[in-house]
Amino acid sequence: MSEITFGTDGWRGIIADDYTFDNVRVVSQAVAEYLKRHELAGRGVAIGYDTRFLSGSFAGTVAEVMAANGIRVWLSDGFVPTPALSLAVRTQGAGGGVMITASHNPARWNGFKIKPEYGGSAPTEVTAEIEQTIPGIIANARVQHMALGEAEAKDLVDRIDIRSDYVRALREFVDMDAIRAAGLNVLIDSMYGASQGIFAEVIGDGATRLRELHGARNPSFPGIRAPEPIAANLSEPSALMHQGGFDVGLATDGDGDRFGLLDESGRFVTQLQTFALLVYYFLEVRGERGPIVRSVTMTRMVDRLGERFDCPVYETPVGFKFLGPKMMETDAMIAGEESGGFAFRGHIPERDGVLTGLYFLDWIARTGKRPAELLVDLNDVVGPHEYHRVDITLRPQEQSAVRTRIEEAAPKEIAGLKVEGRDGVDGFRFLLEGGWWLLMRFSGTEPLLRIYAEMPSMDQVHEALQAGQDIAGVSL
Repeated sequence: MSEITFGTDGWRGIIADDYTFDNVRVVSQAVAEYLKRHELAGRGVAIGYDTRFLSGSFAGTVAEVMAANGIRVWLSDGFVPTPALSLAVRTQGAGGGVMITASHNPARWNGFKIKPEYGGSAPTEVTAEIEQTIPGIIANARVQHMALGEAEAKDLVDRIDIRSDYVRALREFVDMDAIRAAGLNVLIDSMYGASQGIFAEVIGDGATRLRELHGARNPSFPGIRAPEPIAANLSEPSALMHQGGFDVGLATDGDGDRFGLLDESGRFVTQLQTFALLVYYFLEVRGERGPIVRSVTMTRMVDRLGERFDCPVYETPVGFKFLGPKMMETDAMIAGEESGGFAFRGHIPERDGVLTGLYFLDWIARTGKRPAELLVDLNDVVGPHEYHRVDITLRPQEQSAVRTRIEEAAPKEIAGLKVEGRDGVDGFRFLLEGGWWLLMRFSGTEPLLRIYAEMPSMDQVHEALQAGQDIAGVSL
């Protein structure tokens, strides 16, 4: 049996290799025992799943183990986005939740996300405790499970409509009548994922027209390397929008918690620009105030906005297992990470791609401005900021040498900018004059070295990314 470890957000593995029904049962038993130790089992557990291969069956397996441990289960009656499951944990008053999903990973993968009772991503101390019990469960063969039909007959498992509750909740955050009446032409790419059809269901009929791409369940994600809403995976909607006729393009990932934005010409708006736009929208358009939480990989544009509107900005390592708790601790207005995950006060301390899209539709409906125009307004306030990221696949045997080269590097300048310092908040970050930065970090979920750079010009971004590859001794 393969080693089971939790990364940035959950345990992930390749289906039929390390992600097996036996391993899912083991992890489920570990979660059940965690709930019992912390006196949360009596509140029950909510379970959801995405559109991936066998996700529904894996979710049923989790339910079987929970029921055999005497824990009441609310099992989704269909696939749902991760934020819908997180919301269900809250609305059901559950002691926790499990979401079967590999998020944005390629089709061969599936995963297991744990949601604490507050409906966010499980922090490291929770997953570490669960991990520690797994070897003992395997050694002592103490996994408990019962047939799903038996569990339902004993009233230990209830199948519930998680999706409808989520749709109703989303309608409370923006002026739906204004969006319906705005007459917008919106292109949506659901990437064959769990949020398919939800924008149409939330918005309903009106003058605004929606066209959805990849709005059917297909676990192989045909034509898409992976269901991640980044420029490389959005060539089809981008090309369609380039022909004209659309006001905005919205994309969500495989489990609906990440978001990608296309402007009216089909140009991809980077995740850093997207977060800065969201912050500006909340501060300038909605008139809200409060702390802002960002990951180390997120744009410093939000720091400038925080200074302008007198709102504190807090920095965390990558992952909503860090951003969510900081968001709750500070009662933050908004939180965001570079991967396209954004969370909002009054909802759940968790990423929500659909709600992010609704906020952009609200902004366009209020102002009549499309994304390219909104970016001009933002740049007038914060000045130009350019960004890009490269992901380099590593062989297991080379990771140690790459890490050593990065640790020992001491460049005096990068992309023509003086290196003023470095830190290790999450990965290896070089701090450059003017507030610019280059960051190298190893992925918590995949065998990748990610290299990030934010600079005043795109030429300097490319130069910095090349410098990062040279430092690490790797190449694309």
